[in-house]
Amino acid sequence: MRHEDHHQHTHHGQGGPGGHTHQPPSGWNTAVQATLHCLTGCAIGEVLGMVIGTALGWGNVPTLILAIALAFVFGYSFTLRGVLRAGVDLRAAVRVALAADTLSIAVMELVDNGVIAFWPGAMDAGLDTGLFWGVLAIALAVAFVVTVPVNKWMIGRGKGHAVVHQYH
Repeated sequence: MRHEDHHQHTHHGQGGPGGHTHQPPSGWNTAVQATLHCLTGCAIGEVLGMVIGTALGWGNVPTLILAIALAFVFGYSFTLRGVLRAGVDLRAAVRVALAADTLSIAVMELVDNGVIAFWPGAMDAGLDTGLFWGVLAIALAVAFVVTVPVNKWMIGRGKGHAVVHQYH
């Protein structure tokens, strides 16, 4: 374990609760956790969007748009829930969620849906096929691997989930 990962939750300095200020996280472990958080919201939103679009008989493009929109909604809602629990008012919590998650979700959705769009037959695979679920799993895994360094970069600059961390 790297020194920065081990000490990501330590307090340094004076002034915060208990006389300390909270040092923002910057390690790979934090980036992985932030990306898993993003991945969860994205996966729930995407699957729900695909199920709804398929059930309504929509074509690929409207279903994909709904899935992406719901991925953002669920991704933001997970962050909002935690920030609101910390006592932050709704308007400020929305700003925190937008700042923390927008780039991460956008990268994840771009990569994930890019894999699905370019995988032969994936866009036309039904929800009841192994192809659909297999490609979705691969797409989410690739998106996770690509998004972790993005989150590491943002957290290291005090952005992304580093903003949310102060509310935990």
